[in-house]
Amino acid sequence: MLRTGVLILALFLSNMAVNAFSFSSSPAGAREQEAQYLHNVKKEDAKEEFERKKKNLTPSGFMTMEEYEMLSAPKDKTQEEIPIPKPEKAADMKYVPQPDYELVRYNNPPGSPEISLGRDFKRRRQINAQGVVSPDYRILVYPSVYYYPKNAVVTCDLFVIPLEEKGNPLSKVKKANVMHRNPDPILSTTKSINDYGSFRTLTPIDFSTDGTKLLVKEKIGGRLDGIWQTNAIVYDFDTKTSYRLDEIRDAIIYYWKEYKNLNLRDYRWDIYPLGFDLNNPDRIVLSAYAYTGEAPVFLGNWSIDIKGTRSMLVSLSPNDVKISMNGIKMIKSGVVPPSILEIEEKQAKHEDELDEKAKKEEYEKKVKELETEYKNKIKEMEKEHKYLLEDYKIRDKVEGSTSTNDSLEKTEELLEQAKQKRIEKEAKAKAKQEAKEQKKLEKEQKKQQKLQEKFNKPDDSTTSTEQAPAADEQNNQ
Repeated sequence: MLRTGVLILALFLSNMAVNAFSFSSSPAGAREQEAQYLHNVKKEDAKEEFERKKKNLTPSGFMTMEEYEMLSAPKDKTQEEIPIPKPEKAADMKYVPQPDYELVRYNNPPGSPEISLGRDFKRRRQINAQGVVSPDYRILVYPSVYYYPKNAVVTCDLFVIPLEEKGNPLSKVKKANVMHRNPDPILSTTKSINDYGSFRTLTPIDFSTDGTKLLVKEKIGGRLDGIWQTNAIVYDFDTKTSYRLDEIRDAIIYYWKEYKNLNLRDYRWDIYPLGFDLNNPDRIVLSAYAYTGEAPVFLGNWSIDIKGTRSMLVSLSPNDVKISMNGIKMIKSGVVPPSILEIEEKQAKHEDELDEKAKKEEYEKKVKELETEYKNKIKEMEKEHKYLLEDYKIRDKVEGSTSTNDSLEKTEELLEQAKQKRIEKEAKAKAKQEAKEQKKLEKEQKKQQKLQEKFNKPDDSTTSTEQAPAADEQNNQ
């Protein structure tokens, strides 16, 4: 065994000596072999890059760490497109009733909007209540209500969702999603949870006619003794500021004390914001009621400007006011008939087929682009390798000179001449290709022109038919 190992080592060393002697005696051949080896390596690298790009057209495990991190980076959910939600249907079900929706006035009757918390509010600890859409369908405002079980406290925020610009009004509202909402609320209640059983909610009442302002009522109370107080707030979207209309409460107290000798501070009473005045869009109308017995006592309809500085009594009759209704809400209007659903399913199936076809064509197009890029790259590498071998041949011819400087000058001169020949050859090939393409383009234009002339040429039978009545008329004359 030892003798065999020694023999193999001796043969290996002798082989290395022979190779070293051959390379030293023929440097030009070694240089060409090295160039060929590097050329083959570059071709393999280009092929691997092409295969990897082709596989990564559909994300797979054949990718670099950088590409993986780029694909797995967190995406901005606010930029995601939200489809219109549809009820799920089992595979064995032919028809599932789907609700139909319509858009109606939100503040109808005036002052009626309220927040409905529902049975599972305390279990879920947060709900998003009914939203109101601006008259120009640019934004949707909705309240988000929170429940803190430790102290049974309810608080609220008011958020804005910008609606999509494209689509009809109903589809815009259907696609509204909390992922697209602005991160900061426009209004918020106090978040203190010290008062056990207290609640504070914000309910949008209505938009102004131009959609730049929003009337909101803040209800403050407790679970044991009901509502303590209702406040009216106006939010201005242009200036991004809010105005509390607290001055109206002082005006109502002053009026009943001064003219009716009734001190409302001794009684339980409250206000109910109704909306924007129909005849004066810069004023808010609200009603006031006192709770002195079984039936509430009407304290009049009052008006105040949107900044809460000038108050006035409108009427002591409950129905003697005109309120504008500007905001929009979406409600269920019925059920979509089965026949319409069948048509929609066929259309959706056809659209899915078109989408699949488009995806396939797009994939094939990208693969073809990658193949073209790979072939052009290999073609360019082959050309560069060919030119490199030609340069080596030129150097080999000049190496026999006795003077080193003469040899270098002669080599540089021959290399420059070879370079100029290549440039001229490539320029001629490019000009030939351009001429060929131009000729093909002109041929196609002539073909299109002939088709156009044939299409515009009048029909002989039509011409003769049109001329016949004129000839008959001439004969009659």
